[in-house]
Amino acid sequence: MNLLGWLVVGLVAGALARGVTGGGWNIGCLGTIAVGVIGGLVGGMLFSAAGDEGIGDFGLRSMFVAFVGAVVLLALVALVTGRGSRMRRGRFD
Repeated sequence: MNLLGWLVVGLVAGALARGVTGGGWNIGCLGTIAVGVIGGLVGGMLFSAAGDEGIGDFGLRSMFVAFVGAVVLLALVALVTGRGSRMRRGRFD
């Protein structure tokens, strides 16, 4: 996949992951792309470790792998920074 493909997959996967994990991430467009691209790497490693293929050609499967990795990445960041507990308290108080 070329650079433009990675940027598009990163933007879509990062935006979807931000929405799934609460949507309160104020990281902007470049941050969203970074989350998606790093998520693509994380997702590729996870899928490869599970015996499946990582990110391949540009397509829906690559977006799904990047999305899964981006959700895992944002969940880990929320866990480490305590962001998830603040978000839960705000919703249920």
